[in-house]
Amino acid sequence: MKHPVDAHVGKRIRHRRWMVGMTQQQLADKVGIKFQQIQKYETGMNRVSASRLWDVADALGVTISFFFEGLADGQTAAAQAQGDMMADKEALELVRSYYAIPEAQRRRLFDLARVLSDAA
Repeated sequence: MKHPVDAHVGKRIRHRRWMVGMTQQQLADKVGIKFQQIQKYETGMNRVSASRLWDVADALGVTISFFFEGLADGQTAAAQAQGDMMADKEALELVRSYYAIPEAQRRRLFDLARVLSDAA
């Protein structure tokens, strides 16, 4: 049976991997394991050891704490909804594309999105 923390950590691994545009095979190669193991981590079926999580964090360019964000007691419904939204590949692709835009243009796009969402 999956432990909720293992499932959360796995979900965070998957989200970060998608955000940086890395395949399971590429991550596995960087960490020195088989891609099937990455699949098991991402689904929460296998628990990630501390040393392996360290390697995964290094490969994905984040700190260890990244994988535990959102686990605090009393997690809000908004944080859960955001997690569900970020499970959507289209949303992740949108975020990835957004951050590929130069900063000045990105700010203007953000301002436009805010105005449009307020009008809706």
